[in-house]
Amino acid sequence: MNSFWIILFHTYLNKLKSKSFIVTTILTVVIVLGLTNINNIINLFDKNGGKETVAVLDETGKLFEPFQQQIAVINKDIKLENFKGSGKEAEQAVKNGDFAGLIELQYNQEQLPEAVFKAMSIADSSLFTDLQAGLQQLKTMIAASKLNLTEEQLQKLYEPAAFEKIALEKNAKTEEELNQARGLVYVLLFIIYFSVIMYANMIAMEVATEKSSRVMEILISSVSPIKQMFAKILGIGLLSLTQLAVFLLVGYYSLTKNMDSLEDGFWGVYGFGDVPLATIVYAVVFFILGYFLYATLAAFLGSLVSRIEDVQQMITPMTLLVVAGFMIAMFGLGKPDASFITITSYIPFFTPMIMFLRVGMLTIPVWEAVLGIAILIGTIIVLAIFGARVYRGGVLMYGKSNSFKDIKKALQLTKKE
Repeated sequence: MNSFWIILFHTYLNKLKSKSFIVTTILTVVIVLGLTNINNIINLFDKNGGKETVAVLDETGKLFEPFQQQIAVINKDIKLENFKGSGKEAEQAVKNGDFAGLIELQYNQEQLPEAVFKAMSIADSSLFTDLQAGLQQLKTMIAASKLNLTEEQLQKLYEPAAFEKIALEKNAKTEEELNQARGLVYVLLFIIYFSVIMYANMIAMEVATEKSSRVMEILISSVSPIKQMFAKILGIGLLSLTQLAVFLLVGYYSLTKNMDSLEDGFWGVYGFGDVPLATIVYAVVFFILGYFLYATLAAFLGSLVSRIEDVQQMITPMTLLVVAGFMIAMFGLGKPDASFITITSYIPFFTPMIMFLRVGMLTIPVWEAVLGIAILIGTIIVLAIFGARVYRGGVLMYGKSNSFKDIKKALQLTKKE
C-alpha cells in the first residue's frame, strides 16, 4: 500500500511544481480577475469614464429638454448637449472626437418627433438603442397629450399586465427558488465541464509521457499497473481540487470587492442565496463522481498510446461526450422538465451534468437522484475493472497507436501475464 501513496503524492507534487501548472494557474487567475473587474478595466481605457456625450441638433426648438429628461431615466451615463451650430459643424465635431454621435430632432407631418442619428461608426448598438428608446417614450408622451389623456390614464395604459406563474405540482419550486438554483447549476456545469476537459486530459498525458520515456517499464516491476492507475487518478484529483480552490477563492474575493454597492452582495446577485443544503451536497457528489468516471476512462485510453502526440486523437471521443453532455445541459436550463432531458440524465456519461441540472431546477423524487448516483457508481466500478485490465496490458504496448483495436491487444497482453 505504501507504493500506492508514494505514486499518488509523487504525481500530485510533481504536477504541482511543474512550470506548465504554475503558468496555467497564474494565467487563469489573471483571467478570473479580469472578468470580475471587467467594468473597471473598460472604464480605465475609456477617456470619458464610461460616459458618452451626444450632440443634439433640435430643429424644432422644443424637443431637447423633454428628450433629455427621457434619456436621463434610461441611461444616466449618456450626456446630451444642445448644439447651437449648423448640421455640418455638428458632423465635424463628431469627426473631431468631441461627441460620440449626433442626433437631429424634428417633427414629422403629424407633428410627432422623429430623429436621424449620425456617428463615426454605428457598431455601438447599445447607445443607439437607448437613444431610440428615449425618443419612443417622448413620442408616446406627445401623442397622448394630443389625445388629451391625463398622466394617470397614460400610466394605466402602459402599466404591465398582471401575469402570475403558479406551479400545480406539489412542492414545485417557486420562481425565486428557480432563479437561485439556475445560478448554482450554471456555475457548477461550467466547473464540471472544464475540470473534466483539463484534468482527464492531464491524466492521459501523464501516462503517455511515462511510457514515452520508458519509466513505465521500471514502475511495473515494483508496483502493479492497477495501483499506478488509481494513484494517478487520485493524485490528479487532488491537484484539480487545489487549482479549483485557488480559482474560486480569487474569484469570490474579487467579486465581493466589486459588488459592495449591491444590496444583496455576491450570493444575492448570482442567485446563490438560501440554496438548499441538499442541492449543494448533490453538486459535490455529482462533481466527484463525474471526475472519477472520466478520469478512469482517460487513464486507460492514455495507456494505449506510447507517443504524446497520439493522446489527443485517442481521447477525442471522450472529449466529444463531455461536450455533448454540456450542450444538452445548456439546453436543459431553459426546459429542465423536457422528456429528452429526463432520458439523457440516466445515460452514465451525461448523468453528472444533466441529473444535477434536474435536481437543482426541479423537485424530483429522491429515488431518481439516488438512481442516477447508483448508475454512476456502477459505471465507474465496471469501467475501473475493465480499465484496470486494459491499463495493465496497455502500459506494455509500444509503437504507433492505430485505433481502439488496441484495447483488444491490451486485454490479450493482460491474459498472458
